[in-house]
Amino acid sequence: MTAPAAPTPAGADARPLRLGTRRSALAKAQSQRVADAVAALAGRPVELVEITTYGDTSRAHLARIGGSGVFVTALRDALLRGDVDLAVHSLKDLPTAQPDDLVVAAVPRREDPRDALVARDGLTFAALPDGARVGTGSARRASQLLAHARGHGRAIEIVPVRGNTDTRIGYVREGELDAVVLAAAGLNRLGRSGEVTDILSAGTVLPAPGQGALAVECAAVNGDLAALLAELDDPETRAAVTAERSLLAALEAGCSAPVGALADLLADGQIVNEMRLRGVVGTPDGSTLVQLSTTGPVPASHQHALALGRELASEMLAKGAAGLMGERAH
Repeated sequence: MTAPAAPTPAGADARPLRLGTRRSALAKAQSQRVADAVAALAGRPVELVEITTYGDTSRAHLARIGGSGVFVTALRDALLRGDVDLAVHSLKDLPTAQPDDLVVAAVPRREDPRDALVARDGLTFAALPDGARVGTGSARRASQLLAHARGHGRAIEIVPVRGNTDTRIGYVREGELDAVVLAAAGLNRLGRSGEVTDILSAGTVLPAPGQGALAVECAAVNGDLAALLAELDDPETRAAVTAERSLLAALEAGCSAPVGALADLLADGQIVNEMRLRGVVGTPDGSTLVQLSTTGPVPASHQHALALGRELASEMLAKGAAGLMGERAH
């Protein structure tokens, strides 16, 4: 197995670093941001290498083709072959088990983790008519949206959708759907936040574990590059997403399971001293939700962040979360 070549001191090598990215407009937009930051650190150019993943070409429902991890495998294979030096992933797409031969060298500062509504006529979620057709490809979003509507004496119809941002918003523009739900972070990175008609609070829909965050990955043997990329790491974001993904792993749930989680830092005045972790698991129709939270000191280490997630998962399992997830291992 050939590992990517290690970076040399700034200015000593004109060879561009090769950054692997999915081909979608969103993936290229967020990868370009990372490429610019790495180029500034390394003192050498960084070029995007577009890679098609199985998740991009298949039209099947994500749960049927292996969850959102299908967006990751081709990029990781390119890293291990040495075709690219680093890769950028949407963190929520990464399986919770990390391969030994790859390292997430940086988790940059997170974008808005919440979900966003793009609806016809500028409607908010609360203003959608009874029976409104709402598009999403996410079991997590569907479960919580159905539960929220039901809790307010309303009914909506969830319509499964796949495709890029243009395709999904197009369903609304063409009148096929009343609204679609997308990640706010993606719309922000594409410069399309002006199309959002409502931001869904975490109290309405908890986002996917790691939503809004990026993972910058390289081969574990490439220590010099990993050390360079580590300068892009945001410790608060990494602690939060580590706790969220630990909860997901402890629930033994796949990337496409209806699990929501969000860790946020709580401040006393100007001092951040606590982390709150919220988690939810629901049935596909939203008829039953297990939703719990825990608050503790800001994790002082990776292990402490992992423990926070495991502890909340244990409480959720004790409350019946296991029975709500079709993907849970037996």
